[in-house]
Amino acid sequence: MDNIDIKILKLLQENARISISEMSGKINLSIPAVSDRLKKLDASSLIKKYTIIINNKKFNKNLMVIMFVSLENPTFIDKFIEIIQGENEIVECHYLAGEFDYALKIITENTETLEKVLNKIKCIKGVQKTKTIVTLSTIKNNYSIIPDQIK
Repeated sequence: MDNIDIKILKLLQENARISISEMSGKINLSIPAVSDRLKKLDASSLIKKYTIIINNKKFNKNLMVIMFVSLENPTFIDKFIEIIQGENEIVECHYLAGEFDYALKIITENTETLEKVLNKIKCIKGVQKTKTIVTLSTIKNNYSIIPDQIK
């Protein structure tokens, strides 16, 4: 991977639907060369997947919270994860080191729908402690990291 590959990745990160022709013009490289590089990036598994980012507000999902969860002990992990995987409003789940075991990112409509999700989580067998933080606004939200340049 070199600096041209990084430029290609950054363009894809901004818009995964960008055409090879448009990429070619932006990085001053021929269309076949961009196409070859893109095929190599795909084949290397560097690109995990191409996807879309849905505007939650268009679906009336205006409330985002981060919920921290502690389990009594590791025997409850499998059931906890199974239930979390089935909840559409839980969009991220991270296993943590420290005071809490998991951090959940929940996107829902309002405090009433949030209460239902929180209560469902709190009723999962083995959930010992939770802490919920309401997000007022999102300042930065990158979905992956690309190095600035190769030295």
